[in-house]
Amino acid sequence: MGVDPGASGAAAFYYPKYPQRVAVYDVPIVGKEINCSALMQLVQTHNPELAIIELVHSMPKQGVASSFSFGMAFGMVRGVISGAFIPTHLVSPTKWKKHFALDSDKEKARALAISKWPECAHFNRKKDHGRAEAALLALYGSQVVVR
Repeated sequence: MGVDPGASGAAAFYYPKYPQRVAVYDVPIVGKEINCSALMQLVQTHNPELAIIELVHSMPKQGVASSFSFGMAFGMVRGVISGAFIPTHLVSPTKWKKHFALDSDKEKARALAISKWPECAHFNRKKDHGRAEAALLALYGSQVVVR
């Protein structure tokens, strides 16, 4: 499982035995917060062996309220996955993107996801970069963490 955390993030489930297959979801939202019960249902349905969560932090010039909301979303994702007893690894964007020879350009991540999973329609729009990053995080976990 790979997670690009945040209220506009995504969760992806990659199946190494079926490398052409990836299941991708926007992080479920209710109101303006992550819907923890819906996220837990996704986790339980796919029953991943491992979760790779992008290690995020607040950004300079980001407002206090948005920093708090972002941190809350990150904590909610971690809590749900921990509550499902899924082993979790946090990885910085720099580290996992270096593995795929990517930089901070989100379009490059989306293009790579499209090339890895051409049959998956979840990466078609420009705004689908969070979905692409979640899928690539899951792939990173299968290639680097699970060995």
